[in-house]
Amino acid sequence: MFKLVKLAFILAFIRSRGLLASFTFFAGFGLPMAAAADARISETYGKLPLSFEANQGQTHNDVRFLSRGSGYSLYLMASEAVLVLSTPNPDAKRDGHSTPAQPDTKVQMKTAALRMSLVGAAPAPFVSGLEELPGKANYFIGKDPTKWRTNVPTYAKVHYREIYPGIDLVYYGNQRQLEYDFVVAPEADAKKIVLGFKGVDKLEIDAQGELVLHVPGGAIRQHKPVIYQEVDGTRQEIAGSYVRIGANRVGFKVAAYDHSRPLIIDPVVLSYSTYLGGSADDRAGGIAVDASGNAYVTASSASSDFPTTPGAFNATGGGVFVTKLNAAGTALVYSTYLGGGSAGAIAVDTDGNAYVTGTASPGFPTTPGAFNATGGGVFVTKLNATGSALVYSTFIGRGRGAGIAADATGHAYVTGSTLAADFPTTAGAFQPTFGGGPSDEHGKPPEDAFVTKLNPTATGLIYSTYLGGIGDDHGNGIAIDPDGNAYVTGDTKAINFPTTPTSFQPVFGGARDAFVTKLHATGSVLLYSTYLGGSDDDIGYAIAVDAGGNAFVAGQTLSTNFPTTPGAFQSTPLNGFANSAFVTKLHPTGSVLVYSTCLGGTGFEIAFGIALDASGNAYVTGATGSSDFPTTPGAFQPNFAGFQDAFVTKVNPAGAGLVYSTYLGGSDADQGSGIAVDAAGNAYVTGFTRGANFPTTAGAFQPVFGGAQFYGDGDAFVAKISEATQSPPPYSGTPFSGTPIAIPGSFEAEDFDRGGEGIAYHDNVPGNAGGQYRPNEDVDIIVSSDSAGGGYVVNNFETGEWLNYTINVQTATNYDIELRVASAFTNSAFHVEIDGVDVTGRISVPNTGSWSSFQWVGKKGVALTAGQHVLKIFTDQQYFDLNSVRLLQSAIRFEENAAAYTGAWNTYGPETGTFSGGTIAASNQIAATASFVFTGTAVTWIGVKCNVCGVATVSIDGGIPTVVNTAGPDAPGSLTSDVVFSASGLAPDVAHTLAITVTGVGTALPGLLTGGAYVAVDAFDVTR
Repeated sequence: MFKLVKLAFILAFIRSRGLLASFTFFAGFGLPMAAAADARISETYGKLPLSFEANQGQTHNDVRFLSRGSGYSLYLMASEAVLVLSTPNPDAKRDGHSTPAQPDTKVQMKTAALRMSLVGAAPAPFVSGLEELPGKANYFIGKDPTKWRTNVPTYAKVHYREIYPGIDLVYYGNQRQLEYDFVVAPEADAKKIVLGFKGVDKLEIDAQGELVLHVPGGAIRQHKPVIYQEVDGTRQEIAGSYVRIGANRVGFKVAAYDHSRPLIIDPVVLSYSTYLGGSADDRAGGIAVDASGNAYVTASSASSDFPTTPGAFNATGGGVFVTKLNAAGTALVYSTYLGGGSAGAIAVDTDGNAYVTGTASPGFPTTPGAFNATGGGVFVTKLNATGSALVYSTFIGRGRGAGIAADATGHAYVTGSTLAADFPTTAGAFQPTFGGGPSDEHGKPPEDAFVTKLNPTATGLIYSTYLGGIGDDHGNGIAIDPDGNAYVTGDTKAINFPTTPTSFQPVFGGARDAFVTKLHATGSVLLYSTYLGGSDDDIGYAIAVDAGGNAFVAGQTLSTNFPTTPGAFQSTPLNGFANSAFVTKLHPTGSVLVYSTCLGGTGFEIAFGIALDASGNAYVTGATGSSDFPTTPGAFQPNFAGFQDAFVTKVNPAGAGLVYSTYLGGSDADQGSGIAVDAAGNAYVTGFTRGANFPTTAGAFQPVFGGAQFYGDGDAFVAKISEATQSPPPYSGTPFSGTPIAIPGSFEAEDFDRGGEGIAYHDNVPGNAGGQYRPNEDVDIIVSSDSAGGGYVVNNFETGEWLNYTINVQTATNYDIELRVASAFTNSAFHVEIDGVDVTGRISVPNTGSWSSFQWVGKKGVALTAGQHVLKIFTDQQYFDLNSVRLLQSAIRFEENAAAYTGAWNTYGPETGTFSGGTIAASNQIAATASFVFTGTAVTWIGVKCNVCGVATVSIDGGIPTVVNTAGPDAPGSLTSDVVFSASGLAPDVAHTLAITVTGVGTALPGLLTGGAYVAVDAFDVTR
């Protein structure tokens, strides 16, 4: 089954976004004009509560749970949901004393009921509340206390169990709307789900696949179901739709899909979204998140009533602010002004101290002993965890602070730009002097970027350096790695900006280029530095670094020849006359692009922020003016709201696709300025909005726009975006033989599990083209031509095809996973998954010379846990044949010199080709011995088999000798390394001795050794 996060497993997970919008959209009932209906619908839709009361006698006994709001009541009963709407009756006569200015206080109301029933459902399913909320409901009606109801519990969800066989139903609130999910188990039939509607004049499914309920006063639309699966980081949409069943009934239809992978519907949700501002202009520029999910935001405010908290460092004054928002987005942990100026970035350490940089006036607060307590310009402030006091605050020099990072020892790293020739630098810095240059065409003097590292108390500089050439240079973003190396991005107009010879782009591209620079921890040398741009304007605004030292950069490009990589999501901008966002991943050496992609539509885009998760996904935010900016199925906001929207996009680790992408905005100007990601992959976004209809969530700290004094004023916003993932369903396939395959061991490829298409296997073409084994399956199987045997071969694997095998791993250890394959192509490939996780990565299948020539390929040293698992072989690139699979415990290789020798043994080497490496020992002397002492449960002697090789006996721990003929009847004439003896089942944790004794050629009798009949020792493999 597929699992809905926090709830249950599903096979066919059917969610209609706002499917309960049949209730919420109906709030427009009774309005005579469509436009008025739309406005009223939207208003009421956003006010629906996100809780359900348990019925404890406050309403009719048939009701299990209820939800109340302005103008409506929702009642959930055993087999139907009823929405009772109350709206003012425009046709009702006024009281004679009423006037337009002072209406009658008892307006006559018009009521209607819309009922949705579950046709053919269980008459009395088990109904329960899930995720109890802290709020309680109380009813004190009438004078009889026995009829009062107090402390009535409220819940976030209502769960109906087994409404149909194997099918559950869940009602819940999501993003200011009510929704419901059907949860369908693998063996259950989704076609049994039938919804019946009463209170509608007509029901239809329109050309867009939306369900339209015609009611008096307007039409109610329910979105078409959005269904897709994620395969190798790329989303593949699954077709799904409503199905008309009778006059007022509908069902659901879901196309075929991979039942072994999650089926995801509507996964991108706004966990919270809030305005943050007062009555004037408030703009956020940076965001960070701590381990508890609290968000820290900084920027500047012109509002005298910007929200601050009691006990904050500075509750009045305007200018730079720092706000800490709780994990639910419902309240401020603290919020404080710092002083006059504007902030550019924020970082947070593990103790919850916030580090802020920006530009400030001379009156900005500094602390005693600070590096520079006067003068204004670039500031760095460290605010304590409660927001009540400054740990330190200092100026650095004249300029603009744009990016900040903090390391584990409390050092702050800052970048920005300065036009000051006296900006403080340190002895031994990479560039101690200002790069300078002439003023531009507008008379603006040039600036240099700078990089500065402060000591933990901000009393001095560890290093400080300019970074620029003869021209205008700006540092915009900074990140650090565990070694203290600083990674900086920005933009430059200088043709002599400092780059390194082996960098990706050491030469200026033209106009203005982005740059990426890695500065050594001492600040004295560039580890690499590269331009990043084409022939027009390119700017890097943000940078992040992963654990491997790859740098991820986001920004904007106006260049039609901006460097992108093959296979990237968007290799060229869609609009050659406006900015496109870009996302670039640079190799740790700075010499090559891992990937580089544009990101945008036919309007304009700028990416201002980037963050990473542990899997290598890049999260990007910025601004877009494109109505066709790329969004993904199930996006929170798939459509452009108008003028300019923020966007939030998650790029997969290969840069080849989008995990999700959504607009975020209202009808005015909106911009995402910064983004952070927590350990669970939730994205926290901040920015600026001028719109009173920016999407916010119920219960958010500030759901309403703060206001504007002048045109262009706006509020900051903070939003948390979550991805509701689902676990793969419990596997419903069964082992071919009825028993899971024992591992370590090997098995035939044709003995894949039972269960059919989409469960045990996927084949692109129906039917068994070979037809020589399991003819009723769709997998192509032919008779084996492998000289090693095997009855049959799975023939011609095509891209995207896969097979499942249920295995039982006996011991948790490392295993070598290998497939015996043949191919006449050079680019075939596969990977192996265990329980849905890729454990091998892409494995290339070589051209084996012919379709009858098989060889083993795979990956060694794969860690497997004990117990039952599902092994999947997935074809990444066609074509190849598969004979068999083996999973053997990984061995430890010991070279021949690990053995003790008696008699005459010659040493040859160094080894090349198929040999183990090192040297090889060989003897043709009768009774010469080689003894190898080891500890393990299995051992393999790697020797040489050839047509002139000799015979030996082998014993373990003095046991009965085994005759090993390395000449063999079919041994080749050439010399190759090969397994000549193996033993297993040995006692663990005990020292064993393998003894090899040279005996002769073709016989085990001593005295018959002739000529060059050598017995060779190449290596020993030991399995612990």
